[in-house]
Amino acid sequence: MDFNLKIWRQKNAHEKGEFVTYKVSGIEEDASFLEMLDILNEDLVRRGEDPIAVDKGCQSYGPVSFDHDCREGICGACSLYIDGRAHGPDDQVTTCQLFMRHFKDGATITVEPWRSAAFPVIKDLVVDRSAFDKILQAGGFISVRTGSAQDANNLLIPHDQAEKSMDAAACVGCGACVATCKNGSAMLFVAARVSSLALLPQGRPEAANRARAMVAKMDELGFGNCTNTRACEMECPKGISVEHIARLNREFLAAKFSE
Repeated sequence: MDFNLKIWRQKNAHEKGEFVTYKVSGIEEDASFLEMLDILNEDLVRRGEDPIAVDKGCQSYGPVSFDHDCREGICGACSLYIDGRAHGPDDQVTTCQLFMRHFKDGATITVEPWRSAAFPVIKDLVVDRSAFDKILQAGGFISVRTGSAQDANNLLIPHDQAEKSMDAAACVGCGACVATCKNGSAMLFVAARVSSLALLPQGRPEAANRARAMVAKMDELGFGNCTNTRACEMECPKGISVEHIARLNREFLAAKFSE
């Protein structure tokens, strides 16, 4: 399969970027999108050109700037905006789980970084997602001692509640919700983190402070407001429901009334 790749190139955070078109040929239909970009970058290196930088999670970029973490849909570091969709034209997958068979032979594919004021571009397709880390540091923790063998017997949790907590904890923090939202809102990410703890007894001691602190930090970092379009839910690679946003709102209101 042959493709024309229209890729965003930006030298650093301070310079203007532009789309540059590259051609790749002989790509197997079962190759992943990242494997296809690997092939392109190897060709660029052979030609003495600067390879395309794609997020590798650790955000330390050497001469060969293209790398990734898990390639198993776990870390979310491969985040790309492909043909107008977060992670590309497939449902509930990260970019590393997207395969070239989802594109037509000879197609022109547009590849961009996340577009959000809270996620500034560092280089090419790489954005600074440390804002998520700051939100977690503001309140995404528990003080209760956990992990002991007896916890399973001493803390009985309804099955449905435990399942909902696990569903929320599936969030990989990729930022697709922010990139997809017309307001650049991080509500689904924050809601997933709050729900994963609020639904468990270990998470209740800090529940009020957690919701209040994480929402305040989200607002401080410049994320937009939620207007319930559900675009975040549609493009989330883990299919996290906006039901968690409703729970976050309840937790936040309860925290305000308890002040």
